[in-house]
Amino acid sequence: EVQLVESGGGLVQAGGSLRLSCATSGVTFGDYAIGWFRQAPGKEREGVSCIHMSDSKPHYADSVKGRFTISSDNAKNTVFLQMNRLRPEDTAVYYCAVDDPFNCLAPDEYDYWGQGTQVTVSS
Repeated sequence: EVQLVESGGGLVQAGGSLRLSCATSGVTFGDYAIGWFRQAPGKEREGVSCIHMSDSKPHYADSVKGRFTISSDNAKNTVFLQMNRLRPEDTAVYYCAVDDPFNCLAPDEYDYWGQGTQVTVSS
């Protein structure tokens, strides 16, 4: 059974940082891509960052480039999202997902999702 558990969300002031974790189980870590997505109230879920575990190449949405960094600890089957210089518009529920997508930033290409973690950035 595939399981993903996010943690690390919280309330932070604008300009601050948070580090999200996505612990996975039930998948062969190196065979898939892990994506981070977010969904703000009234908005569609959007891709934030993703990484193909086969080549460790990261991808980022334009809105987070230079501020967010995706990384992984393959020994622990865990992926991280370091979020720096947070802005109020980053406020959302953040989800991680795993699958074998063609476009790893496209949420529709993922079948396995975590429960999400809330990130709130105050101005």
